[in-house]
Amino acid sequence: MAATSPVERAVVLAVDNSEHSVSAFYFYASHFHKPEDRLVVVNTPECVLSPTDSSTQGIEEAIMETKAKTELIKNKFVSLMSEAGMTGEFVALEDKSPGHAIVRHAEKVGAAFIVTGSRGLSKFRRTLLGSVSDYIIHHSHVPVLVCRHRLPKD
Repeated sequence: MAATSPVERAVVLAVDNSEHSVSAFYFYASHFHKPEDRLVVVNTPECVLSPTDSSTQGIEEAIMETKAKTELIKNKFVSLMSEAGMTGEFVALEDKSPGHAIVRHAEKVGAAFIVTGSRGLSKFRRTLLGSVSDYIIHHSHVPVLVCRHRLPKD
């Protein structure tokens, strides 16, 4: 009987520029990653405008700053994937609701599961601010791994 080759599976990793995202990457890499996995790292850039930024120049500066932050996040995670010998891609998703965008993209790529970090917000702060990981847990049609694990301090 001939041996079958492993089937590629897509795994979505939702990231921002926090240490929690890096911790989630390392936790996934050390506990769940399989050589045949294709990691899809997704980020939903947030363009923050203050009331004084309503001029055309203020808006353009905010957009440029958002693009620069997104590029830094992309470079960080592409480098981490490369160092770990992983195949994958980085995708910037545009949506006013990061959780919705992540769940929708996971469906689009046929993800086996979603990995995300968690800042460990209190119940009050999570209610007030919302939580991307909470949204993903409640709306995803695939399993969700929420990593509250933190990187050890050197």
